[in-house]
Amino acid sequence: MKIKIIPSAVNGELHAPASKSSMQRACAASLLHTGVTLISNAGRSNDDKAALNIIKSLGAKYEVAGDILTVTSKGIFNNELPASQTIHCGESGLATRMFAPIAALSSSEMMLTGEGSLMNRSMQFFDEIFPALGVSIQSFNGMLPMLIKGPLTPVNISIDGSASSQYLTGLLFAFGAACKEETVITVNGLKSKPYIDLSLDVMRQFGYDITHDQHREFFIRPKKKIETTISYTVEGDWSSASFLLVAGAIAGGINITGLSIVSSQADKTIIRVLKECGAIVNISENRIEIEKAVLNAFHFDAMDCPDLFPPLVALAAYCGGVSIINGVSRLANKESDRAKTLREVFGKMGVKIIIENDEMSVYGGELVHGAIISSHHDHRIAMAAAVAGLAAKEEMTIEDAEAVNKSYPGFFEDLKKIGASIQLMEA
Repeated sequence: MKIKIIPSAVNGELHAPASKSSMQRACAASLLHTGVTLISNAGRSNDDKAALNIIKSLGAKYEVAGDILTVTSKGIFNNELPASQTIHCGESGLATRMFAPIAALSSSEMMLTGEGSLMNRSMQFFDEIFPALGVSIQSFNGMLPMLIKGPLTPVNISIDGSASSQYLTGLLFAFGAACKEETVITVNGLKSKPYIDLSLDVMRQFGYDITHDQHREFFIRPKKKIETTISYTVEGDWSSASFLLVAGAIAGGINITGLSIVSSQADKTIIRVLKECGAIVNISENRIEIEKAVLNAFHFDAMDCPDLFPPLVALAAYCGGVSIINGVSRLANKESDRAKTLREVFGKMGVKIIIENDEMSVYGGELVHGAIISSHHDHRIAMAAAVAGLAAKEEMTIEDAEAVNKSYPGFFEDLKKIGASIQLMEA
């Protein structure tokens, strides 16, 4: 799908889409819960659908009525055969890394696979950790497809947390569901700590008893049995909303509802960056208002929130001076090699980007030119280019724009609602 973005001012109000980070964790928790879970504000992105397909494959049943998702599950597998011995993870890295340890709780042999860029993303962590937990594994050179056979046995272990916090999230769910006594996971070099906080927030609502010592040691105790129906509301998504907020800062004014300012989501720090660079930001109960202003360069460490790189680059393109974003090393194992992709895509727009070691320098303040660019099948690249195109000198054409369906299917329609001029072009 090709989308043309015609420079246009935006103004109006939008409700933040559901957080796929929150939604996918809720799916995992509902699978492991014995009984019924009611999930409100359920997401509809491709990654959300992947999580639902996984829990169905592992034995849960679900139905959707409006924005309410009802999940019924027997809980931990108890050596019963799963509904399917092939677990398809779509293109979701989180789903793969979170559900692999959960699937390994079963004594059945299962194949985990996926599609698209996921097949090229490293899962080497499991080759190293699973044998220590009693799980046999055969991977494709550290990538999918991956054949596993449990059951996983929680034991005190030490892991490397520098590659992704998603592996730890999966282990916390599996250990929490299966441990018979307190078990400790020691983590070295943990990145994206706020995402672990989000995992723990979800898990506490489902009866898990997990504490930690400054994110270095995690103490997992046997899960409390909850016999009643559990209700969980999926948070609004700061990751997706960050693109909308940047659109307001560079192309007009916008109000966003449905975001929690006290959320554990790492990407809420976009507010701090917007304030630092000079955007007009007002926060009230359940509403964030942002207005266009003269913007100045900023310096931000995105090590714990690498998904902010694309919207921050779009923002930096319109900030006078050189903006510096740290944490480039976190971008290599995404849907694309995002650092190189951002440099290529924004280079076509006339925006100079220099990458040196772990630092990205974005030279902003000059006119951003329209261009024909590819999303590289990366949802966040497509959204960053679209936002940058709103205030560009000429029209912007985005190829493979359907990539936004991975996290924010309604992205282009929402931009239209606030005045963006967007045309669907023939492929």
